[in-house]
Amino acid sequence: MAEISGTRVLLVEDEGLVALMIEDMLEELGLKVVASAAHVSKACELATKTSFDLALLDVNLAGELVFPVARILRDREIPFLFSTGYGGPPLDEEFRDAPALGKPFSIEQLSEKLGTLLRHPKL
Repeated sequence: MAEISGTRVLLVEDEGLVALMIEDMLEELGLKVVASAAHVSKACELATKTSFDLALLDVNLAGELVFPVARILRDREIPFLFSTGYGGPPLDEEFRDAPALGKPFSIEQLSEKLGTLLRHPKL
């Protein structure tokens, strides 16, 4: 998938095995995870200071919602994609139109969402 190959990604996910699985999927699609975080505070720091093309954000990080990170990304005009487990918290009203992917998801679903996000960033 040429349009997303080489894209640099910030991965925010608090479940270690899930993060590894997502990182493998991203790499298989030709993307490069340049930074990752499992906590909102670290994710905010990375979102502020690190250079990347898009972010994949787990909505619920150990009971803390990831929306402060999404606000930083929106301010920096960096596209992002939420991921949330079944029965997870609903997206904040502020981000109800943001792209989201329900976990578990397939590599095909991830590829489709990322391709759409990069072609038509919605902030």
